[in-house]
Amino acid sequence: MNPPPETTVANDDYDTPWKDAVTRYFPEFIAFYFPDAHRQIDWNRGYTFDQELAQIVKDAELGKRLLDKLVQVATHDGGEHWVYIHIEVQGDRAGDFAERLFTYNYRLYDKYRRPIASLAVLADDRPHWKPQTYGYELFGCRHYLEFPTVKLLDYQPQTQALLVDPNPFALVTAAHLLTQQTKGDDRQRLAAKWRLAKLLYERNWDKQRILDATTLEEVFKDH
Repeated sequence: MNPPPETTVANDDYDTPWKDAVTRYFPEFIAFYFPDAHRQIDWNRGYTFDQELAQIVKDAELGKRLLDKLVQVATHDGGEHWVYIHIEVQGDRAGDFAERLFTYNYRLYDKYRRPIASLAVLADDRPHWKPQTYGYELFGCRHYLEFPTVKLLDYQPQTQALLVDPNPFALVTAAHLLTQQTKGDDRQRLAAKWRLAKLLYERNWDKQRILDATTLEEVFKDH
């Protein structure tokens, strides 16, 4: 039996605009940041947000974590091949970030006995910080995790293209980059906010989607 369509989850202590955006537009999130994964997922079979992630990782140090989600999806392999995607959106540089994903990955596998894909989006302002692996070797035993990482700063040269991209996460990324670029300059920030608001209405989105997208204004808060 296929799982139901996406479901809402209880509020987290570190709730942010990312939560609503990812929950409502999860396929678009994967398509924009992780297109290879998007192609391998069978979207016709739905997806489900797991509500137990907070319990599994409750003893971990959060840092400035903007979001984490655990999502059950199906692949195109057929049968009952359900797998899990663990998403982390990290707002600042954390020295133990890669180790944390390593720990979450094996804890989640221990609980579900299903393949776990850990996907990371880094929203910090450190251009050279991009953790992608963690592991160790001992006496011939090797335990290792390599995970895809998306750095929002890498999109900076594409800011203008993001503003015309129809994917809502192009605007999320543009809003984040404009926040960083206009920090401390209220005049430029106001101009950027008006530009984004205008774009939302020019796209002829339905009323609900515009209301959802207006949460982008919250992204303009100083970090």
